[in-house]
Amino acid sequence: MTFSTWITFFIAGCIIAISPGSGAVLSMSHGLSYGVRKTSGTILGLQAGLMLVLAIAGAGVGSLLMASETAFRVVKTVGALYLIYLGLSQFLAKADVKRDASLETAQGVAAPSWRKRFLTGFLTNATNPKGIIFMVAVLPQFITHQAPLLPQLLILGVTMCAIDLTVMHSYAFAAASMQRFFRDQRMMQRQNRFFGSVLMAVGTALFFVKRHVDP
Repeated sequence: MTFSTWITFFIAGCIIAISPGSGAVLSMSHGLSYGVRKTSGTILGLQAGLMLVLAIAGAGVGSLLMASETAFRVVKTVGALYLIYLGLSQFLAKADVKRDASLETAQGVAAPSWRKRFLTGFLTNATNPKGIIFMVAVLPQFITHQAPLLPQLLILGVTMCAIDLTVMHSYAFAAASMQRFFRDQRMMQRQNRFFGSVLMAVGTALFFVKRHVDP
């Protein structure tokens, strides 16, 4: 892999990561509710899901999903329903503002365990058909077929995760910095309903994602 190929992928990865999606919404939601430190578990889960999608695309399974209407619909439906479930759970969550004397922060809901936050992030990316479409459509453009596949996938995977880690933490930090504006129960309820509605909207939009069919 040449440097020019890598830097082109880096630029493409930055554009994709910055573009608002389910991962960005989840990072901002958890950042505002739990703070940046606890949101790191969620973001690490997002990266694990991203690596799985990259591995699937690299192994050719992604192409199979794109070729099979049934398989693609299953993945799309699971991903959409999961995001809708997350959104509905947050929309219905009770606002419980707690003041921490040392941190002076407000939290909308009690923070789930690290494992649950990690799993939430993982499933959000792993069941996202848009991620599969992106990897299947874009990844081959940066693969040199004359060179070994695994080292190239590792380079692209590490690059993409490094970009996404930085961007998602930036989203979480920006949201967490607004915690002081959400110190009363009514504002926290509105925050839960807003992010819950956005997640449900993103999940609903996934139902309209179509697989690419070559003419």
